Amino acid sequence: MIFVENLIKTLKKNKISFFTGVPDSILTSLSRKLENYPIKQHVIATNEGSAVAFAAGYYLAKKKMACVYLQNSGLGNAINPLISIAHPKVYSVPLLLLIGWRGSPFVKADEPQHNEKGKITRKLLKLLGIKFIILRTNQNLYKIKDLLKFAQKKNKPVAILLEKNTLSQIKPEKTKKQNKSGIKRDQFILQLLKNIKKGTKIVSTTGYTSRELHQIRKKGNFRNGKDFYMVGGMGHSLMVSLGYALKNKNNVICLDGDGSALMHLGSLRTAGIFKKRNLKHIVLNNFCHESVGEQTTFSENLKFGKVAKDLGYRNIAKIDKVKNLTKNLNKFLNSNGPSLLEVITKTGTLKNLDRPKEFIKIKKQFIK
Repeated sequence: MIFVENLIKTLKKNKISFFTGVPDSILTSLSRKLENYPIKQHVIATNEGSAVAFAAGYYLAKKKMACVYLQNSGLGNAINPLISIAHPKVYSVPLLLLIGWRGSPFVKADEPQHNEKGKITRKLLKLLGIKFIILRTNQNLYKIKDLLKFAQKKNKPVAILLEKNTLSQIKPEKTKKQNKSGIKRDQFILQLLKNIKKGTKIVSTTGYTSRELHQIRKKGNFRNGKDFYMVGGMGHSLMVSLGYALKNKNNVICLDGDGSALMHLGSLRTAGIFKKRNLKHIVLNNFCHESVGEQTTFSENLKFGKVAKDLGYRNIAKIDKVKNLTKNLNKFLNSNGPSLLEVITKTGTLKNLDRPKEFIKIKKQFIK
């Protein structure tokens, strides 16, 4: 195990004092330490590619390396700027990737989507020409110095892989702000399942949303509609929904989150252009990346409805109270799409939360 304080201290000793990235469950203890840093030293990015680009800009300004933290599933988002900006045969920008290695073949089996990405993570880094090390104990921290020297000498990105349970866990501060206003997410999902019509399709974003939808439908034996759970592919639930809506007359509901919607915000413009009447977009906004540690998404003062309207959506609505929930939800579901509903939700999830499995079966049932 590695104490996160020792990791940060080692990075600072080697002249890395600026951090940017996308929160990850493996790196939660790091995120909790960085939460107290001023914005001049730490910026949470909307997606991993943006974080790499941010680090490149930092280097151009300061001539110093930045640390970009991410989950290995986010490497796909990061590849373009890693090749097109930071690669030694382009602009040759040194930076450190601190990667949460979900699905590592050296640890207990993970979820199917993580297992597949975990198997190819080292191959991806090698294909990208990125030298990397695997850190597992405090005694391994000495390897960082040589890795960063290499990055500075060659002016190129390098990476550190951290497996599940490698970093010591830090309890969240008691004073940490939680969103206690609005509606419980599971309460809204339950009402949604009660209100939708028989042929409705729901595409739900990754994290607690898909897991709660799956569990509530199963427990309540709800037969109205079919679900497609985004167990990965964060930020892409809207485009999956739109792709279906373009070629099928069934009502399609994208059950999204604030962090997911912001990750690829341009998708809202695409939905606004096509103006599919059968497309309903619901953003469950709790102002944080809840499932990986409740790090802020900076969405507290953002009006998703106004953004959607400017991007071409026909109708917008907002729900932040239980009062008249059924009435307001029905009004939204009966509107002409593309429509967006922002639902302010409390933090907190169901106990003993299950995970969707048998993905091929889920796909076939959705298509049927």
